[in-house]
Amino acid sequence: MALRRRVTQTLLGAAILVTALLAVGLTASAESLFSIRIHPVFLRVDPSATTEARARLLGVDVDVRIGETHLHFGWSAVPIPSSTKSDTAAF
Repeated sequence: MALRRRVTQTLLGAAILVTALLAVGLTASAESLFSIRIHPVFLRVDPSATTEARARLLGVDVDVRIGETHLHFGWSAVPIPSSTKSDTAAF
């Protein structure tokens, strides 16, 4: 019984910690040491995004900043394959 209680307390503590970090990160200003920014993306198909496999349709961009470290995560509900052909064809 003691193991079950210890595991439950650990999971509850982890859930509280994650919730607190998300709440602080989402409400922090852009200049703070720790911030989380979530940007909805309806459609992103600019040439640089397409060649770097960052094209998105109905997706989310998440930027996490911890001090000088900047992490980026992008998710798309509808994946858009990157083009391998050159877009500079002569007409």
